[in-house]
Amino acid sequence: MCGSKELRIASTLMQRYRDAMAWLAIVGPKEAGAGDRERMLALAAEAFAEAGVEDPARIDVPAKGSGSSDDGSNLRDDVLAIVPALQSGSLFGGATGVLVMDAQNLLKGEINAIVDLLATADPDQAVAVFASSGTMPAALKKAVNANGSTVDVQPMRSRDAMQWITDYAKDQSLQIDQDARSELVKHFGTDHASMKQAIDRLAVTSDVITASDIDSTVDNRPDEPMWFLGDAIMAGKPDDALRRLADFLQHNHPLVLLSYLDNEVRKRSLAAVAPDYDTFAKWAKANPRSYATKKVWESRTRANGGALANCVRALAKADLTLKTQPEATHRVTMERLTVAMSRWMSR
Repeated sequence: MCGSKELRIASTLMQRYRDAMAWLAIVGPKEAGAGDRERMLALAAEAFAEAGVEDPARIDVPAKGSGSSDDGSNLRDDVLAIVPALQSGSLFGGATGVLVMDAQNLLKGEINAIVDLLATADPDQAVAVFASSGTMPAALKKAVNANGSTVDVQPMRSRDAMQWITDYAKDQSLQIDQDARSELVKHFGTDHASMKQAIDRLAVTSDVITASDIDSTVDNRPDEPMWFLGDAIMAGKPDDALRRLADFLQHNHPLVLLSYLDNEVRKRSLAAVAPDYDTFAKWAKANPRSYATKKVWESRTRANGGALANCVRALAKADLTLKTQPEATHRVTMERLTVAMSRWMSR
């Protein structure tokens, strides 16, 4: 189930297919989870439906460094199918369709070849949708926008997940009490694909889904982007940060988090002493147009020099503990670090 706003945007964009061909780019979050990918696929399905394509081909672009090409072309074997999809029409007179998933993994030669294909493709014969997790290759995005449009799928937040539950319950005529909705978000985070499965399963046996239903049947923890946890720490919210830390440690190693936090403290230290925003972006070697860069700059007065120095020392101590002490001590070390940094950053 995709957000109604996103579907309306896609429907408006795909109206252009009725008069002339318009390629479509769907750009999702960099660390797209199962729920994010489902939203991207829902947008693609809507686009193909509007264009009258019933059975589009799907290409899953392999990660860079994998796949092979045996015929001397610029395309790996897994990507070659895009050539007939864009050059051949349907035997029944309609348009063919192709969905290219994980377009961010396309190699330079593949991007150039696809750009050339888009420039010569017959608008009455082919429909192409490119979906990427994170930034889409610039040349490909430019080629798409020359004859089409781009839809951005923003990462879901907890409040978005709550709204999704409300909308889904209404659409399916289900009763889910407020506490149960909070428990669903606690267990699944923003992964509404898995959340939907749990709701559908419980709806078979329960007239009203309650929090106790969730607690007694669901034991997983959400695997969410690390910056959710980082934001909670940097915002000085220890309770939220501890909950997200518990979720994080179910899926990832604590040293990964230490590296992330060390980089965040470094950027905030640079922001605290930089005379202006452009200088800060240059010192931090960050994209000045990035939301993450702007967010750090806007919060530069939240913690003073003493608090930042405390964070640096605590991170170094935690790093030493994780690398020299038994694994049984790792969790409590990270919990203490999380609480301490949350308090220092809230001053």
